[in-house]
Amino acid sequence: LSDGTAALLQTVFICSFLLLAPVFGYLGDRYNRKYIMIAGLIMWTLTSFCCSFITESYFWALMLLRALVGIGEASQLHTMLPPSSQTSLLGILFSIVCVFSGLGFIIGAGVASQTGDWHWAFRINPIFGLVGIALLFFFCPNPPRGAAETQGEGVRQQSSYLEDVKYLLKIKSYMWSTLGITASTFNLGALAFWMPTFLSRARVFQGLHCQDGSCLSTDSYGFGVVTIVTGVLGGSIGTLLSRSFRDRLPHVDPLICAVGLLASVPCLIASIFTASTSIATVFAFLGQALVAMNWAVMADILLYIVIPNRRSTAEALQVMFIHLLGDCGSPYIVGAISDAIYSSNPETSAWSFHSLQYSITICPAVGFIGGLFYLVAAFYINDDRKAVLQFLEGRFAAQL
Repeated sequence: LSDGTAALLQTVFICSFLLLAPVFGYLGDRYNRKYIMIAGLIMWTLTSFCCSFITESYFWALMLLRALVGIGEASQLHTMLPPSSQTSLLGILFSIVCVFSGLGFIIGAGVASQTGDWHWAFRINPIFGLVGIALLFFFCPNPPRGAAETQGEGVRQQSSYLEDVKYLLKIKSYMWSTLGITASTFNLGALAFWMPTFLSRARVFQGLHCQDGSCLSTDSYGFGVVTIVTGVLGGSIGTLLSRSFRDRLPHVDPLICAVGLLASVPCLIASIFTASTSIATVFAFLGQALVAMNWAVMADILLYIVIPNRRSTAEALQVMFIHLLGDCGSPYIVGAISDAIYSSNPETSAWSFHSLQYSITICPAVGFIGGLFYLVAAFYINDDRKAVLQFLEGRFAAQL
């Protein structure tokens, strides 16, 4: 497969994910969120397992199943956390996400290497899916929306979907921070898909002898370990900074995101252009840790600038937007640029490495723009948060 065609698998998954996210957001604001997530996780588990039986000659079927996996992914909602401890809980949540994302690289590469068949990597997924289904069914509650902010009463106000969308479009910090996390997601999608391949080509460029994908397997292990460590480290630092400075600096959250994303830009540039040397790992580690500062903080922002009965819709629309303009197309864009550059000089063996190297430089540029979006969000976030508090105070007083 060419670089662009291989990236289509990720693009198809993200497309179905983003298209169904608004549907699950609408359902999540109106029906039992626990059962919605269980049904979605069952679909994710079954379709992931079915992917393991597709042969190379049925690439179209693999693309179809990847689209169905995206539907299951879209059903997972993150709007049931109590505000008093949501920053810490989100920090833990996204640290766990990073750990298992990294384990995906490590376990997938290990299983494929040991069995000699990439299909077995997909057969590991159902184990984690079944564990998740059991945990949701037996241990996950479904509290009333806004119960923690209204002393258990909850917010029962219903509105139409159009009214929800109009409300969200008026929240300036929501709009600008969504643009910021879109840039982060663009980079995450492109780097997660291409970095193991890029590092493998860099090793070949150095003159290392690689056979049967041995370099790619080794670099998948390494990238997986870096993803785990930087995710936990960056998420923990972002959460700690948010909890430490929010009382004294109400707009600190978008500033944390801006600083993390802007500071990651020189690190990414350095890692790209030193990829053929050992120091590249240091820069890649720093860049990913800085970007990881954003995730828990960004999810926290959404929970306190949107009223409770519209948070699932807000999250779903944000998910749709950030994936539509983020990692839905970024792997394909980087791959297509790489193919175009490579076609200009296909006779040179080192050009396969350089074409991908030059195409990945789009990521630091996008990261810089995303940092600027977060800075703009910082100007509006305090007013938007006060508006939510005033709404909750008014609802609680009306129920007394």
